Amino acid sequence: MNLPRYGLGCMSLSHAYGVAPQPEEGLRLLQTALDEGVTFFDTATLYGGGRNEELVGKAIAGRRDEIILASKGGMAIVDGSRVIDGRPETLRAQVDASLRRLDVDHIDLYYLHRWDKSVPIADSVAALAEAVDAGKIGAIGLSEVSVARLREAQQVAPIAAVQNEYSLWSRNAELGMLEATRSDGIALVAFSPVARGFLADAVHNPEELVAKDIRRGMPRFQSPHWEANAALLPAWRALAAEAGVSPAQLALAWLSSRGEHVVPIPGTTNIDHLREIIAAAQLEVTPDILERAGELIGTETVSGPRYPANNAVEVDTETFEDAA
Repeated sequence: MNLPRYGLGCMSLSHAYGVAPQPEEGLRLLQTALDEGVTFFDTATLYGGGRNEELVGKAIAGRRDEIILASKGGMAIVDGSRVIDGRPETLRAQVDASLRRLDVDHIDLYYLHRWDKSVPIADSVAALAEAVDAGKIGAIGLSEVSVARLREAQQVAPIAAVQNEYSLWSRNAELGMLEATRSDGIALVAFSPVARGFLADAVHNPEELVAKDIRRGMPRFQSPHWEANAALLPAWRALAAEAGVSPAQLALAWLSSRGEHVVPIPGTTNIDHLREIIAAAQLEVTPDILERAGELIGTETVSGPRYPANNAVEVDTETFEDAA
């Protein structure tokens, strides 16, 4: 499917980064995004236990035809805990619940949020293919999967998009998925494109993050990795200043340069930052600056794995540890 060059990740309005904004503030941000030309919204069953889908549904009421709407199933909050469940009956129920919460009769792109390793991915994809046939969803996506899993899924139904973490400091996509999606005409939707705020120069002391912020549990924001990573920031700020853009805009420009099929979906809770993101799509950054950005922030310079061990086992993407 044809996706715009940028989208908006809606997760942070309800989930993951500590205290979410009040619903009316989130609604105002989403409506501002619509007013300023954002045409691709990304939400999920998981985010806020369904509240994020409800928020997005309110924002797009009366304006459904202005956007490509994406959501996800296969991972949800169940009795207060995050549960990965890719059984066909679960996915059927979650698609229907997403439609209700979003208050729409059709979701353009619906992802398997995580591959449930106890269920063949073919079974999960077959359930989503049923939803396509029923007109409930327009296309199937996969999230945080490897090329091998993509190939298995493609034996069952066409895959329109793969959403994996991809940024200067998380290059796992370059171990195969970047090229696989390019060659197959699949969108590579890049979440956390500014490295969970690091490349936006938005985190200066992880110990000041609120208690429920998921970054507190991520190795790259913990000692001794944080100190090594923070040491990269002065040069990163200087490079962005040389380019005449903000640090976040430089990170987005680099990601967009990786291929026309790469679609960053940055998120924010701040309208000024939203406008900064939107402006990034129009900026021109020289190849020399982009090359230097890739040398400054990358696998060889960033310290620490992207997930703690308990979360890493839930993800199927290629890893540099396996490639070594």
